[in-house]
Amino acid sequence: MGYLSRTARSFLLSELVSGMSVTLKAFFKPKATINYPYEKGPLSPRFRGEHALRRYPNGEERCIACKLCEATCPAEAITIEAEPRDDGSRRTTRYDIDMTKCIYCGLCEEACPVDAIVEGPNYEFATETREELMYNKDKLLANGDRWESVLARRLELDAPYR
Repeated sequence: MGYLSRTARSFLLSELVSGMSVTLKAFFKPKATINYPYEKGPLSPRFRGEHALRRYPNGEERCIACKLCEATCPAEAITIEAEPRDDGSRRTTRYDIDMTKCIYCGLCEEACPVDAIVEGPNYEFATETREELMYNKDKLLANGDRWESVLARRLELDAPYR
């Protein structure tokens, strides 16, 4: 009986018919794809994208040059130089991140006591040269200024998990 059923299945093309029925069912379901450049999928509040340095509401940079982010970076992608100011506080004179080395682990963000360095929602920062991926303090502060409202909301949503 096994030989006859196998022969009947091969002549009736039952595997092909069952495959086509799966295709026909999927044809009428809603599409799972999106039109990427024009539509974007949802991002988790814990997504780690392009780095940014944040400022206080009065415009002063948050970074207090404690160098914890530099110490915790496993890829050694962060370089910080600091000097004391006239009022006795310390601020950075140089804050560089080599994005070609960065592994987007988020340890720099977790180590920062004042939420100065954060990884934002931007994942579209492709460049043509490696030099453009060497972020200095000015570029990081510009990213922070551009994404501040999104960054503040993201940190607020992530607070229960910290």
